Amino acid sequence: MTPSVLTPAQRQHAERNLPRYTSYPTALAFDAEQASAAKSWLGRTRVEDRLSVYVHVPFCRRLCWYCGCHTSIAHSYKRVGTFFETLMREVDLVAARLGKHDGLAHLHFGGGSPNALSPEDFAALVTRLKTVFRPRPGAEIAAELDPGMLSEAFVDAAGAVGVNRVSLGVQTFDPTVQALVNRIQPYDHVARATERLRAVGVKGLNFDLMYGLPGQTPENVHESARLAVQLRPDRVAVFGYAHVPWMKKHQTMIREADLADLDGRWAQAEAADAALKEAGYVRIGLDHYALPGDALAHAATEGRLRRNFQGYTDDPAPVLVPIGPSSIGQFREGFVGNLVPTDQWSAAVARGELPLSRALVLDAEDRLRAAVIERLMCDMRVDVAAICREQGFAENHLDAELSAVDALRLASLCARDGAVVSIPEAARRLMRVVAAAFDARLPAAAARHAKAV
Repeated sequence: MTPSVLTPAQRQHAERNLPRYTSYPTALAFDAEQASAAKSWLGRTRVEDRLSVYVHVPFCRRLCWYCGCHTSIAHSYKRVGTFFETLMREVDLVAARLGKHDGLAHLHFGGGSPNALSPEDFAALVTRLKTVFRPRPGAEIAAELDPGMLSEAFVDAAGAVGVNRVSLGVQTFDPTVQALVNRIQPYDHVARATERLRAVGVKGLNFDLMYGLPGQTPENVHESARLAVQLRPDRVAVFGYAHVPWMKKHQTMIREADLADLDGRWAQAEAADAALKEAGYVRIGLDHYALPGDALAHAATEGRLRRNFQGYTDDPAPVLVPIGPSSIGQFREGFVGNLVPTDQWSAAVARGELPLSRALVLDAEDRLRAAVIERLMCDMRVDVAAICREQGFAENHLDAELSAVDALRLASLCARDGAVVSIPEAARRLMRVVAAAFDARLPAAAARHAKAV
């Protein structure tokens, strides 16, 4: 492996704190004062609207020290069981408030770890969701699962209720790195879980891998990716570890001395990229890979790739319904976010209230910039003038941003032909820097975001 090397100009940009742009504006712009008005948005869905639903389970059976998610460890199942009962009430509460729609196109369980629920409770939850939201033919029912804590009983339950895509948080197969982040899961265990999931009818299988963890090197990252592709997941995401111990206290268990510097992180990402390309996977956007025949690969080729709070998707549903504490949703009017503390979320549901705590009404300027940023993040190319026209703006409305792009062009992060901005393959990993040129809200929130690499 001969990883590419950052130039001095690229290095400066790679050190910047930037959003991942799973939305624009980002969740940091959501406003508590807009939450009350946003509760009426659920009733304004249209008969032709297909729904996506995201369910957040804020519990894990072990605490991984790298984790940046909203989760906690339940030391007995009683606490999880109480959460499950509240979640079922929220499902009914939300379903009663929704307007007419065209059924459920995509159901996604995240966390935390959805397999912190018992097999019986998970099956009951899926069944209730399917009953009230009416899945469309071919609807995707997906769950992010912890393979180290995945029982055969849970796999059987997931298969029985129609789960057809599973994302396994593999992260690394290196035992030394696993010990340093408190996530032990041998390769054989993941291989058995993979085989069992396919046996019960899970057709789509995703793996999450990471770079930048303590003890990782280009060599062991490459080896983890090589082992991963032996199990032939349909999709692989490769995420960079964000070390933010001032926000996530458990990350203090990770010594900064064990973390690679910028050049090391870049080399690790390149090593994963090399292993995946060698195995025949195609790059999707910033950090995803897919087998050539996968639906996500087709969406990327055909210009239908989208980006939402779960990452890259081919899901075109205009409505994303949030369920569970800290869940984020989207309606035509804008974004919404549920209460984050589980006890506050639970109290709101017990009162019969939608547990929305923050929202953001999207104006025309937000929609314009969101469209430009999404196309850059998905296609690595955007015709800014064309999008301005489509959104009802003058073609030159973003000329100041295009001028800012010129500085990035000099750093070889992008190219510009008039109003068309494109990102070369060599700068793919820095595409967030180019997207940020169109972010009008960035300066006030930059310090809260992770490094660009």
